[in-house]
Amino acid sequence: MAIILNIETATKNCSVSIANNGEVISIKELNNGNYSHAEVLHQYIIDVLNDAKISTTEIDAVAVSKGPGSYTGLRIGVSAAKGLCFAFNKPLISIETLESLANAISVESGFIIPMLDARRMEVYATIYDKDFNRKREIQAEIIEECSFAEYLERDKVYFLGDGANKCKSVIKHDNAIFIDDVYPSAKQMAVLSFNKYKKNDIEDVAYFEPFYLKDFVVIPEKKSKIYKN
Repeated sequence: MAIILNIETATKNCSVSIANNGEVISIKELNNGNYSHAEVLHQYIIDVLNDAKISTTEIDAVAVSKGPGSYTGLRIGVSAAKGLCFAFNKPLISIETLESLANAISVESGFIIPMLDARRMEVYATIYDKDFNRKREIQAEIIEECSFAEYLERDKVYFLGDGANKCKSVIKHDNAIFIDDVYPSAKQMAVLSFNKYKKNDIEDVAYFEPFYLKDFVVIPEKKSKIYKN
């Protein structure tokens, strides 16, 4: 038996679950359009543990969404996960955010392209086949009319995640299918983290850092010019 606490904070969806052998037994999440992770994450962890009637000492591992995604969201989730691992001497498991997002749907044929919103017309995206075999590595890319053309010409392509919304007005193809309102969730993390746990695929808690894909950039405010007479 493996009891794993799963934490997902890479997007606006703050999601926490407790799973037993990959099966979710308690989950709590909030997606109110804001990044409320700092306010609700720790309470959600307490809530799912209480709901499942499991103490922190009974957890076998802590899994966290590693990114890419929101810089601040990832920092909050990873900090909480590492804190629990240090405090209770538990192993840390990392799950790629786009992998858990892709597992939110199942298709009989074609390709699954999970994507997260970046700046302007840019997204973080990767590509899976129907069996969740990765066909291309994760990239940060600007969406254009010809984006993913080689896959669209071959079969149906299912776009999902908050990055898919900005593609609708650009990618016009009969094989393009856009799935709305799907976000990375601790629900899909459950099976993925259990599979990693069985293989002892864990992180070094002291040195683990989120997968940002791009450097965090602070855009300075424009200063008003002061004119002297």
